[in-house]
Amino acid sequence: MQVVLVGIVAYGIGFGQPKAITNGTIALLITFLPAVMERRYDLPLDPWLALWITSAVFLHTVGSAGLYDQIGWWDHVTHAMSASLIAGVGYTFARAIDIHSDEIHFPHRFFFVYVLVVVLSFGVVWELFEFLLDVAANATGIEMPLAQHGLDDTVRDLIFNSFGALLVAALGQAHLSDVAEIVRDRFAAPE
Repeated sequence: MQVVLVGIVAYGIGFGQPKAITNGTIALLITFLPAVMERRYDLPLDPWLALWITSAVFLHTVGSAGLYDQIGWWDHVTHAMSASLIAGVGYTFARAIDIHSDEIHFPHRFFFVYVLVVVLSFGVVWELFEFLLDVAANATGIEMPLAQHGLDDTVRDLIFNSFGALLVAALGQAHLSDVAEIVRDRFAAPE
């Protein structure tokens, strides 16, 4: 995946495509995040979690390189995948806080609602960000790396964000509790 991302950046540089350069560079940097987390914070990530993180940014970048226009459902997949990643991060940190302190207790049912609220809130902020980029693009004539394609697109994006959130809300406790314990252990202050 990193080789393809480097290719997208090289294409952007070679053909003067700032969108490819921006999206490809950001995605490439994010693909190194699992290794950085392991080396710098001694936070080993399961290979499947590393693949999850890398796939989310890879799918978006490949989509913005042309697949969004060619494959109608590509945007739906990337929104569900990105939302599931945001949900996973939100769940992991909330669960780490929950198990770190005896003074803080989140009921298990709370996590389901919490994950949905975090993802839906993040999705709304993201859509507002895309809208503001469109306003800036119209005002300046500069092509932005992200674009909004109308109200229908925004609503579909939020629906698929919800699907990604529901998946993690339903399965997060079973598959992310170990990661939350690792996060708690690595970032807890020694007693």
